[in-house]
Amino acid sequence: MVKKAVKNQEVSKVSSNKGLVENFVSLQKVMTNLSVRFDELSNQISKLLELFELSAAALAKKDINFTKPMDEDKIINKLNNILEQNKIIARGMALMGEGREPEKIIQPAMPQFRQSPAPSPITKGEERYQKSPFKGF
Repeated sequence: MVKKAVKNQEVSKVSSNKGLVENFVSLQKVMTNLSVRFDELSNQISKLLELFELSAAALAKKDINFTKPMDEDKIINKLNNILEQNKIIARGMALMGEGREPEKIIQPAMPQFRQSPAPSPITKGEERYQKSPFKGF
């Protein structure tokens, strides 16, 4: 009986040691994989920093004056173009969602972006709300 107990303890120690060795090997594999990934990440960050440096050098060569006023008409036209494209895309997506074939696209009249007049004075009860300068919003 004593020999069986001693033998069971030895088998238990061997299986425990084997389990520990397997866990240690698995941990080493994970650590190696992690190390490789950190190396790749470091290389990618270095490339990104190089890109930023090149961009900064290109901007420095262009001598861009950020203090001069921008052409507001160009910006307004670009915003209007984006608004028109957005309406077309939204209409197409709505038709796709309905499962219908697109007919002639009818574009609703949307306000054009222009500088809005000075805000009207706020009356009692409207302290937290401001009327949108765009119709329908």
